[in-house]
Amino acid sequence: MDKVILEIVTTLIISVILIVSVLYLIQNRRKKKYKEEIDKLEIEKNKLDSSPIIPELSKIESYLNNEKLEKMYNNWRDRLDVIRTNQIPKITDMLLEADYSLSKKDYKSTIYKIARLEMEIYKVRSNSEFLLNEIKEITGSEERNRAAITKLKSKYRDLYKKFDSTKNEFGDIANIVYLQFQSIAKKFEEFESIMERNEYTEVTVVVKDIDEVLKHMNNIIEEVPGIILLATNILPKKIDDIKEKYNSMQEKGYPLDYLNVEYNIEEANNKIKDILERLKVLNIEDSLFDLKVLLDYFESLFTDFEKEKLSRNNYEEANKIFKKKFDKIYGLILEIFNQIDEIRNVYNLSDEEYNELNNVKEELENLDNDYKVLVSHTGNNTFAYSKLTKEIEGLSLRLAKYEERVDVILDSIGSMKEDEVRARQQLEEIKLILKDSKNKIREYDLPVIPKNYFIELNDAQLAIKEIIKELDKKPITINVLNTRVDTARDLVLKLYQTTKEMMKTAMFAEMAIVYGNRYRSNVNDLDKYLTYAEKLFYRGEYQKSLEISINSLNKVESGIYNKLLNLYSKNN
Repeated sequence: MDKVILEIVTTLIISVILIVSVLYLIQNRRKKKYKEEIDKLEIEKNKLDSSPIIPELSKIESYLNNEKLEKMYNNWRDRLDVIRTNQIPKITDMLLEADYSLSKKDYKSTIYKIARLEMEIYKVRSNSEFLLNEIKEITGSEERNRAAITKLKSKYRDLYKKFDSTKNEFGDIANIVYLQFQSIAKKFEEFESIMERNEYTEVTVVVKDIDEVLKHMNNIIEEVPGIILLATNILPKKIDDIKEKYNSMQEKGYPLDYLNVEYNIEEANNKIKDILERLKVLNIEDSLFDLKVLLDYFESLFTDFEKEKLSRNNYEEANKIFKKKFDKIYGLILEIFNQIDEIRNVYNLSDEEYNELNNVKEELENLDNDYKVLVSHTGNNTFAYSKLTKEIEGLSLRLAKYEERVDVILDSIGSMKEDEVRARQQLEEIKLILKDSKNKIREYDLPVIPKNYFIELNDAQLAIKEIIKELDKKPITINVLNTRVDTARDLVLKLYQTTKEMMKTAMFAEMAIVYGNRYRSNVNDLDKYLTYAEKLFYRGEYQKSLEISINSLNKVESGIYNKLLNLYSKNN
């Protein structure tokens, strides 16, 4: 028992020692980490202390020769004093406070003070860098500005050389451009004078001014020759050509008011005049662009003129085609209406078809009115031919639709006439078939003609009478007539087929009986069957007679049917 208690106590002691050790190590690591951060911040403070502001200020003392620069110098000194006597000592105190909190193991306070330190150092560093940049703007001014002015002088020489070699392209403003170059040369002299007086606060303005003027001169050298060429030569000639073409086309009756040519020429001349006036003071803003827009516009006018010529040709051609087609279609409609009573008397024209004729006639009359309005606009030169062409195309589309409807009506009436003619032709053909059927029945002297033949004959004859009756009606109902023709044709063809089959069966039955006579006395029961077949034959039951005779003979002579069939074929 004592041994167990001892082990437990030992374990607890070891655990406590381990926990204490771990806590110590953790605290030690935190302290070390915060200490390193404080040391880094102290290094940053020392960098602020050693900022090169004082050496740069010392450079300015050597050329303090004007009030403005002296005022700036004093301001910089005051700001530097604030940094050195107030802001940096404050950072030193804050470092000490953070270090003290760390030594007391007040980590929460230490973290807060480190954060404040970082902010304060950032603020002081920003102030120092801003102050240094302001001072360097003056101390580095001479070297920087002389380098810039050297480049500008080189640019000036290149521009002047280019101007001098193309001076004749500048026309009347060549002297104005030359004076501008002289003005820029004076600015270079002004730069040197300022540099000699150490007025570094003014030199930046002069350098910037020279740079902007040279940029403008570069645009002058690049654009002015083009502006002068367009404004004094190309565009005036183009305008004269447009005027000549415009007047010529107007005399030929082309409606060109919609192009506003005269107004646009006047506006273009005003624009050119304004550009030339501004050019005298070297104001070329948007001048080249505006002139190119004007040139494009006048070029497009030539395209519009040619388009109008083409549209006129197209319109006149479309007009001729429309008029010719309209007169033809409308003439057909009038011709139909002139014969409408006769047509309705001959054929059973439906109300729907008659109404369709009326509608098409009215729509064609409306189309004709619209066409007359279009022709009136053509005569008074109100609308452009391009617009008139679209209008005549629209009328032509309407006419095409009416033409389709007229074709349908004409097809319908024509079809009625064709159906009547066809019905009369088919009537004659049906009569011939009926006649053939009657003649064929007389070719073979049948003992009896079956009743069903006379029934079919009667039906066929009645059907023919119905066709004749329908053709004699006024008006003719074509649908009924076609039905009567189809019915009669079917019945006559059926009769013809019945006649052929009946004649063939009768002749074949008689042939079988005659052929079987050779076996009557030699074969048992054959005489009995053939005698019965003869009775059926004379009663007009030819099919049954044939079946009995063939079946009885087949027992005597196998294949007798095919043999008799061959004999029948040879004889017929």
